[in-house]
Amino acid sequence: MSLYGDTHRALHEQFDSERLAAALESMDAEEVQPHHKAFIESRDMFWLATVDKEGRPQCQYKGGSPGFIRVVDPKTVVFPSYDGNGRYHSMGNISATAQVGLLFLDFESPNRLRLQGEASVSATDPLMSEYPEAELIVRINVTHVIINCPRYIHKMKRVESSGTVPTPERETPFAQWKRIDLMQEILPTKDQGRAEKAGGIITLEQWMENLMQGNGS
Repeated sequence: MSLYGDTHRALHEQFDSERLAAALESMDAEEVQPHHKAFIESRDMFWLATVDKEGRPQCQYKGGSPGFIRVVDPKTVVFPSYDGNGRYHSMGNISATAQVGLLFLDFESPNRLRLQGEASVSATDPLMSEYPEAELIVRINVTHVIINCPRYIHKMKRVESSGTVPTPERETPFAQWKRIDLMQEILPTKDQGRAEKAGGIITLEQWMENLMQGNGS
């Protein structure tokens, strides 16, 4: 199924890109190829686009340990949803419309890959036990795999991985924003009382100061 509609084709005509657009779309894949799989599973972050039932988009950063997103088979990709800020924008959107877009970037050896598909979320997925602290598993039926030129990707080097990514080797640190005094009465039951054991309650101003210094996680 083409991702082009009337508005796209009008722009192709306006900018004389009909032939180019058609040729590039013919190169898109309908399933994950072996070299796509290697790139996807080497990533420790990606960007997830979803849309709600009103057509309003969301774009979220998703991070984890390398391999946290898996290619189960050429048509199926899965990843975990970890504890977050309680909004559940992405997971709620998937439950409403199923439509997702994923963008994978390599900043060190500039490269990128896009996936389109239909997704579902489950708290009883067979892979739940393989992801420590996962709340849900997202399972994507891949419809399009799109290669993009890396021309405008800025080349950057990794400093360090996040110390808050869930791993089997250690207890995940309590989120610092959950220690803010204004949050204490509205936190989920599972987080009530944990601030005292995680370094004590802090003010919003203290957290903002830590955030600006890169220490707000």
